[in-house]
Amino acid sequence: MMTDPASGIKREVLQLIELQIETLRREGRLTDSDLQQYRARSGEISRLYRELDRIGRTRVNRQFARAS
Repeated sequence: MMTDPASGIKREVLQLIELQIETLRREGRLTDSDLQQYRARSGEISRLYRELDRIGRTRVNRQFARAS
């Protein structure tokens, strides 16, 4: 059985967001390393959302092409 690629991406986004929340809930000051990892995860979340958008647009375009 083939898994929908969007499902895996959504799962990864949720995991990254959970890490972001955990980072912000930490007591005390964040280290430079914490901030660097936070920024890297933020960039990855943005990239994954762009990929989800591309997948969604492709699906809509295919459905529109079939309906025409």
